[in-house]
Amino acid sequence: MEPRATSPDKMGLSDVLHPPDYRPPALHIVLVTTELLGRIPPLGLMPAWLALAAIACWPWEHLRIPAAALSLFFVILDGAGLALLPRLKRSFGPVTPPLLALTLLRTGIALLLGCLWPELPSLIGLGLIQVAIAAISLYATWIEPFKLQLTETELTSPKLKAGTPVRLLHISDMHVERSTRREEALLATVEELNPDLIVLTGDYLNLSYVRDSEAQHDAREILRELSERASCPIYAITGSPPVDLRGVVPEALDGLDVDWLLNDVVELSVQDQEICLVGLTCTRDRDRDGPRLRRLLERAPDRGTFTLLLYHSPDLMPEAVELGVDLYLCGHTHGGQLRVPLIGALLTSSAFGKRYEMGRYEEKGTTLYVSRGLGMEGLGAPRARFLSPPEVILWTLSGNVDRA
Repeated sequence: MEPRATSPDKMGLSDVLHPPDYRPPALHIVLVTTELLGRIPPLGLMPAWLALAAIACWPWEHLRIPAAALSLFFVILDGAGLALLPRLKRSFGPVTPPLLALTLLRTGIALLLGCLWPELPSLIGLGLIQVAIAAISLYATWIEPFKLQLTETELTSPKLKAGTPVRLLHISDMHVERSTRREEALLATVEELNPDLIVLTGDYLNLSYVRDSEAQHDAREILRELSERASCPIYAITGSPPVDLRGVVPEALDGLDVDWLLNDVVELSVQDQEICLVGLTCTRDRDRDGPRLRRLLERAPDRGTFTLLLYHSPDLMPEAVELGVDLYLCGHTHGGQLRVPLIGALLTSSAFGKRYEMGRYEEKGTTLYVSRGLGMEGLGAPRARFLSPPEVILWTLSGNVDRA
């Protein structure tokens, strides 16, 4: 059975991808500001590093010289680790913003311990803390961003038949800067899994590289090879307006064996299972996107069919529950990208904060899965992941036995 699609909403392509009245969230404004800071080379801020070392050592009295030396040593260590990332083609972010953040953290700890107990045992303890910060930083930038994980999960629905299940692979937030080990691992995983259906839920380029021709070429090549290695249909939607810019995503997908859903409803028959696939373009405006989702579902030919919603962020979960969506797949939050033990994500860029920060959620018959995604945000944000490794999700969708 060939897929059948409805006509898209009556909106221009440019309006859908980047609406004229789009207002960027506060997080993106902060990232743009730090991106400007990233244009300053680390050596250009030498007076700042010396000033922070002086602040860090000031309360240490007779131990000021070793305290200052300790501070400067870790500035050099952190800077070298960050500078080597692009040279060795691991990631490609600016050095200065994350180096400044690490140095401010280290300075604050040194200042606090010096004020509380400016003696040698405390200085030794400070050194151990600084080593621990360095180890975490190196792990978060050099190791975890490339530890691609496969999450396997199942969903049984009375709307599906009890015959052969559908193996659905969900990929989100690629944020390509350049092709790296992470993208190579993605392609190898897809080839090994050989799923029945693949869905992509947006953000194909890194925020720093949305207009970079080499990044666009690499993203296209990754998508092309993905379509060649996967012997199954692939459906894609766009992500956040600042990332999936007008004109960029259509060019990246043009001519590839990937179906781009621009506010579309598609009827699929996969492994003899009937699925109503809904692809909604994200404008980051719930007041706009909620009604558009309702109009799309009103055009769905049979609401008794299993409904799969693709939308970039988790922000339409209340509407999806109200409208009876069966499975809602998204990304956007990166799981926080940097997580704190016992607390979790510090930032999610979601209208609901930490309510849907990552993973699986069940509400009144609707299943939501928020992918941690593959890549990293970009601009001045650190190219780091901590306790939030990249993931792809393999779903096994099946019907109840009594519906055979």
